[in-house]
Amino acid sequence: MSLSFDPKALAELAALLNKSGLSEIELEEGDRKVRLARTLAPVSVPVAAAPVAVAAPAAAPAPVAAPAAPADPAKHPGTVKSPMVGVAYLSAEPGAPPYVSVGQKVEAGATLLLIEAMKTFNQIKAPRAGTVTQLLVASGSPVEFDEPLLVIE
Repeated sequence: MSLSFDPKALAELAALLNKSGLSEIELEEGDRKVRLARTLAPVSVPVAAAPVAVAAPAAAPAPVAAPAAPADPAKHPGTVKSPMVGVAYLSAEPGAPPYVSVGQKVEAGATLLLIEAMKTFNQIKAPRAGTVTQLLVASGSPVEFDEPLLVIE
């Protein structure tokens, strides 16, 4: 059985795919089904250079080493992952304080950040109570489905 699809409709779907930033679209109508997918280029997030440490005077106490971050945050049991493709925002609006910061205690259900997808802002809530130990995304950065956003311990 050969299914034919309207080339104009397929072109419109492809344009929607590119315009929306989605990686795939799947439509089903009766016994007809079409899936359009595209490969997204890897996104590089600028990373600030580490500050240079200045030698402390001999009388100053030695700094306490921070606990080492897990090698792969995605495997940490407290990792909160993105439920969708979109753009992450750490605050409600530019200039506003972020919803959470590293070291902050959060309650289950508290808003952690927003993800804008298809011009809709979606609140990402804390799945459990704990302390935010790592923020893995920058405000305004694109995120993929299942991408680690932050860690709550």
